[in-house]
Amino acid sequence: MRSWICNKSQLHHFQFETMVSSAKGKVCVTGASGFLASWLIKRLLECGYHVIGTVRDPGNRKKVGHLWKLPGANERLQLVRADLLEEGSFDDAVMACEGVFHIASPVLGKSDSNCKEATLGPAINGTLNVLRSCKKSPFLKRVVLTSSSSAVRIRDETQQPELLWDETTWSSVPLCEKLQVIQNCTPDYISA
Repeated sequence: MRSWICNKSQLHHFQFETMVSSAKGKVCVTGASGFLASWLIKRLLECGYHVIGTVRDPGNRKKVGHLWKLPGANERLQLVRADLLEEGSFDDAVMACEGVFHIASPVLGKSDSNCKEATLGPAINGTLNVLRSCKKSPFLKRVVLTSSSSAVRIRDETQQPELLWDETTWSSVPLCEKLQVIQNCTPDYISA
């Protein structure tokens, strides 16, 4: 059985678990035109998956043209419109999929000092919108969420300098506030 997770030495040999027993299935990748999503789509196509990529504007050749140059894209890539901030806009994209890779995060204009409204709120609501769409799909077997390294790397190294980063490791909210990394955001909002 192949793994969804790789360690650093296996990164360039990253392989995906088979989602169906006989043939490669259909998966959705949100934020398809982004850097990480583009590489993921390349690898999924190489592995024989049919990929539905979501973007805000599938007709914007400047932003999605590189995806159509990927081997297998003409046969197994479909780009559809979806917006993280529009509830239900991912319903059709995920409906026939067996897996969803949620890579997208809202790209907003200039950030003001209110990160709750400008950054965290849209990111959280966008993820919830995708998950609500996933919940409606009877075929979905797995959802993979990605996050920023900022979620784990801002912490006081003197407290636990040898700490390995994993799903239990989180940035220190008090330290983020002290460093003004997250301004005007309460710990209650972040942990909700």
